[in-house]
Amino acid sequence: PRPAPARDAPRQPPPPPASAGGARPGRLVTLPGGRFRRGTDTPLVPHDGEGPARPVTIEPFAIDPHAVTNDSFAAFIAATGTTTEAERHGWSLVFRGFVPRETPGRLSPDGPHWWCRVEGATWREPEGPGSTLQGRGDHPVVHVSWNDARSYAAWAGGRLPTEAEWEYAAAGGQSGLIYPWGDRAPNDDTFLPCNIWQGSFPDRNTAADGFPATAPVSAFAPNRFGLYNMAGNVWEWCADPFRVRSVSRSARMRNAAGLAQGEKVMKGGSYLCHPSYCHRYRIAARTGVGADTSVGHAGFRVVYDLGGRGGEQAVLY
Repeated sequence: PRPAPARDAPRQPPPPPASAGGARPGRLVTLPGGRFRRGTDTPLVPHDGEGPARPVTIEPFAIDPHAVTNDSFAAFIAATGTTTEAERHGWSLVFRGFVPRETPGRLSPDGPHWWCRVEGATWREPEGPGSTLQGRGDHPVVHVSWNDARSYAAWAGGRLPTEAEWEYAAAGGQSGLIYPWGDRAPNDDTFLPCNIWQGSFPDRNTAADGFPATAPVSAFAPNRFGLYNMAGNVWEWCADPFRVRSVSRSARMRNAAGLAQGEKVMKGGSYLCHPSYCHRYRIAARTGVGADTSVGHAGFRVVYDLGGRGGEQAVLY
């Protein structure tokens, strides 16, 4: 499913901490850029602004082949002393199937009933107090807001990708693909190319792909560019504000709500996505979430400019 709504009270984002010196990890993948058609002419969720397809020009850039891990985020926290927004707020959103009913501070928020507001849930304790990251050092960090992700990226000497850059990277530079691996849709038991829900959402997850929640960031086969988990596992924050331009009333309402709440774009879907409810692990799919929102199925990856201003040379929305 798409991430839960933003927190009630907008906050001014903290300034990014000082950069670690701009040293780029040796594992980065350099992408050549070029002309690319992003979006789709056959949107499944029209009010999200998935279409129409339109041409953009992408400047060359470098990208991490996978999402930021718990171990990498821990290094950032140790170096900067940063306190995440979930820690400052005192709670975050956790999928109900991971939260024991007796957990103190478990509340159902306004919105989808499969989310619980859990006091003390943070990136360190993803299911709430007493949970740990043991065995999950190479899993994507979660419970990080857009503001948190922006701060990490600045510290690392990079930035969050634009939505156009993210789509270009996910598609391996090939316009028109539905998924990062091609056009074949995953199913619940025989074709499992990414970490999404199998079974009946939200009550029964068979975990046929091997992962009921997050998977290691390098799980599953990479796409044509050598990038992992550009579909499923965790939603990924992008730099852009969430905007929709459309003549339809539902799209105008969605756009107005997103702008009013200061929403930012997320891409890629998560381990909770299933075609029966949230078919948003498609490349063109998108959603908007408040910049201070933290939730247990959203993370990010970092991109790096190669010179010039980087980013796309078009106004997309």
